Amino acid sequence: MSKADQLFVSMCKDILDHGTTTEGEKVRPRWEDGFPAYTIKNFGVTNRYDLREEFPALTLRRTALKSAMDEILWIYQKKSNNINDLNSHIWDQWADESGSIGKAYGYQIAQKSHYPEGDFDQMDRVLYDLEHTPFSRRIMTNMYTFADLHEMNLYPCAYSVTYNVTQGEGDEKPVLNMVLMQRSQDILAANNWNVCQYAILLMMVARHVDMVAGELLHVIVDAHIYDRHVDIVRELIERPQYPAPRVSLNPDVTNFYDFTTDDLIVEDYSHGPQVKNIPIAV
Repeated sequence: MSKADQLFVSMCKDILDHGTTTEGEKVRPRWEDGFPAYTIKNFGVTNRYDLREEFPALTLRRTALKSAMDEILWIYQKKSNNINDLNSHIWDQWADESGSIGKAYGYQIAQKSHYPEGDFDQMDRVLYDLEHTPFSRRIMTNMYTFADLHEMNLYPCAYSVTYNVTQGEGDEKPVLNMVLMQRSQDILAANNWNVCQYAILLMMVARHVDMVAGELLHVIVDAHIYDRHVDIVRELIERPQYPAPRVSLNPDVTNFYDFTTDDLIVEDYSHGPQVKNIPIAV
């Protein structure tokens, strides 16, 4: 059975059984009909996925892996904040008439800073450091720029990525690990989507620097299930579970900036039926 399924089910059960509610409190999100979107939440959830063991895709339902990869390329490779550069429509409701989501996500990754070695944007600096000082403890990206929050159409949810390299006795190559920090997460709509896309990001960066993709540690400050998602989640976590799919990258691509969604290889992905028409709070 997929370890991602087991972690997801355990997390959801813990939220439903032991979480606290925001019902009756002042909350920002609203449903399409204008009613407040309340949640059941747990504080400080951490999940650990080892990509050397299996790819962390849910099998309870299908995660659209190529679409998830497309969004991560939009942010970290294209460094874009315009939905016209994105193939899916998940950001449409936060875009203005030009397609911009403001100074958010890819815009922040593209901002350059000055270093002794020259000027780098955030992603280029990550790749430079991993190639030149891989055991540094300062290799990270951060999209939560306070000075720009007022010009973001949505504050970043998954906002910080820290890379850390290990090499144990017997490891043929260094192992690249990642910590993903997330201030808030809609567990039904976004949990496995974010896990899978950052696992793919870890795989692409590891390939670029000739390392092995290792562990992804996902830290969620506010892990919540919306009130109108509770029944959907209860049904979902009772479904049959299947072995994790085999997910790899085109072996001919070694440069981070050359990857496309066509380079994601997904094999043996057995899964339950898709959950359709999930209401989204905005």
